[in-house]
Amino acid sequence: MHSSPITKWEGAEAFFTFADKPGVVMFLFLLAVAVSVFAIVSIIKHENQSYRKLK
Repeated sequence: MHSSPITKWEGAEAFFTFADKPGVVMFLFLLAVAVSVFAIVSIIKHENQSYRKLK
């Protein structure tokens, strides 16, 4: 059953590949959060070590 009102892709500005798969969207979101948290923690550790070396 094809319920999409879209008949042509010409002029489309974005393709939402996983829009109908909430599990994939949630996985990508959690992956982005994990990478962001890792980056922030790594930055904090590096800055603390650098600050200790200056003392």
